[in-house]
Amino acid sequence: MPYPLLDIRNLTFDADRHAILDRLDLAIDSQEIHALLGANGSGKTTLAYVLMGCEGYAPSAGTVRFDGADLLSMKMHERARLGLTLAWQEPARFEGVTVREYLTLGKADCDPEPALRQVGLAPDRYLSRRMDKALSGGERHRIELASVLSMKPKLAILDEPAAGIDMLSITHIIDIIRALKAAGGSVLLITHQEEVALIADR
Repeated sequence: MPYPLLDIRNLTFDADRHAILDRLDLAIDSQEIHALLGANGSGKTTLAYVLMGCEGYAPSAGTVRFDGADLLSMKMHERARLGLTLAWQEPARFEGVTVREYLTLGKADCDPEPALRQVGLAPDRYLSRRMDKALSGGERHRIELASVLSMKPKLAILDEPAAGIDMLSITHIIDIIRALKAAGGSVLLITHQEEVALIADR
């Protein structure tokens, strides 16, 4: 590939007249695991939201190209269609939707069981459950990671909560990251755990 998969240049994002991202340059190559560590409030999650095009996160300066395309001109669903996905710190609930339906949205031929097993959940116990408040935050995180694995994105942004994912072991997290890379994707890993960051290429 003659250019990085993700190419960020001079990216600036201001909130309340404070520069949260200040002329950031960052490049991630195809099938690269890139770890981003930093203190709370240093702008890591803000960067993830800017890249995904979340409401209220339009940058004031800079360019972002993803797979050669101008990412900042696209809506969130267009970015997702291009192969960019984000596992949120606090995943949304989808009231009334079963875990099976959530993991196979738009993918009728998708088998969700291997991805569930990869995140440490037994398919026979979870596929028929509803995505609602009966699931713990940790269970929803794992199901969301299973969804990311099923998508096989070009770039997965994994924004790991400070407290970990419901005691999801470091070995499990590393296995998930390796599976994403093995499927041909890249990973931007936002983490507080140096042990997890050691898996990174950069």
